[in-house]
Amino acid sequence: MGVFSKIHRFREAGQDANVNNVEKFGVPALSLFTTTKVFTLHHHIDVVDNEENVVYESNSKFISLHDKTDITKAGVHVAHIERKLLTLHERHYITMNDGTKFELSNEIFHIIKDITNIEGLGWQLRGNCLGLNFELYDSNSEIIAIISQKMLSIHDKWCVDIYKKEHTNIIVAILISLQHMIKDRQATSSGSSSGGSSGN
Repeated sequence: MGVFSKIHRFREAGQDANVNNVEKFGVPALSLFTTTKVFTLHHHIDVVDNEENVVYESNSKFISLHDKTDITKAGVHVAHIERKLLTLHERHYITMNDGTKFELSNEIFHIIKDITNIEGLGWQLRGNCLGLNFELYDSNSEIIAIISQKMLSIHDKWCVDIYKKEHTNIIVAILISLQHMIKDRQATSSGSSSGGSSGN
């Protein structure tokens, strides 16, 4: 891995924790990994542990303006996610099974900002999809998790190093929401590119 792992923090299940994460924050309490089958009508994401056992499952309705998604753990409902398009902003509303509600919001035509506030929790997501790395902090600026995406993968692979296990369900909901937001943005971008432009 060498220096590259310093910049790009993604790793596969079963591999050691990223050296940069360990140097900065210590060994994570838990790590989870996702793989999305890109060419499926039913948007399904498995979230697995280091031994590749499925821990969470995410399923989305394919034909849905609001991109409704449900996350389960061992068959038990964990969270519901819905997308809303409001003027120039894209919002994902998350409702946890215990009633906790929060939302992620970004301007549709911009790459995810360096800091995204998670409204309702007081948390912040720091990073952007150019770097493929995101650090999740709580309201006291303490690290909660580090989310990383694999470069150039047809299966859209992600990993998350979790430092506060008590928030694992919420972290997984944020991870799934983030994947949806980036895929939506990529689809919008590719659609704009293929459509061309009529002016400067």
